[in-house]
Amino acid sequence: MEVEIAVAKTNKYAVSESGDTVEVVERPNGGLSIVMADGQSSGQGAKAISLQVVQQVLSLLAAGVRDGAAARAASDRLFTAKKGRVSCTLNILSVDLLSRTVVISRNNPAPVYIYAEGRLRCLEEESRPLGIYRNTRPLIDELALQPGLIVVAYTDGLVHAGKRKGQPMDVESLLNGLLTAAAPALPPAQELADALLNEAMRLDDNRPADDISVIVLQVRAGKRLPVRKMLVQLPFS
Repeated sequence: MEVEIAVAKTNKYAVSESGDTVEVVERPNGGLSIVMADGQSSGQGAKAISLQVVQQVLSLLAAGVRDGAAARAASDRLFTAKKGRVSCTLNILSVDLLSRTVVISRNNPAPVYIYAEGRLRCLEEESRPLGIYRNTRPLIDELALQPGLIVVAYTDGLVHAGKRKGQPMDVESLLNGLLTAAAPALPPAQELADALLNEAMRLDDNRPADDISVIVLQVRAGKRLPVRKMLVQLPFS
């Protein structure tokens, strides 16, 4: 099997720096974790918060700390530093080769979508962001690593897309359409991430009302060479 992780992200319109941070780290017992944080508000202040949270989580995961414990530690640190006045959402998607599972950790009101065994479902149980309350815990779900599994997570900028025009983004319908159109095959992870981001930008007339980040994790069947690859694109002017 092979795991694909794709990211598509953009800044809030007329803001030079995104308040979202997305990073990938290798797990010490095999596998990868992708960490996504969205700092309160936008711009440099939000970036400083999300970067601080992600860096702490990455260091703990790299040291072998469990995902849930890393999320709780990041929340406690933010709460202590900002006295409960600043929040930050957090998603951790981990491919754990030791347990042969995908672990989904969520401190983000935005839902996570899972496609498995031909069915799309939504993880939408209420979840608190980091930093506002003491002892904030993430919601944890664990899924078996199996071909065809897709996990989609995103920051709330995707949910806000289109609201200014009274045409809010319908993530579930778009995902269902993309997956149905490609059946029986599945679209590549990057194609799904790009399609979600492109639709959000279209709804906002290419002037996003908020920072947007989309992560798609996909498990594909087939034997692959033991070669790991990563492609990062950073447009600038």
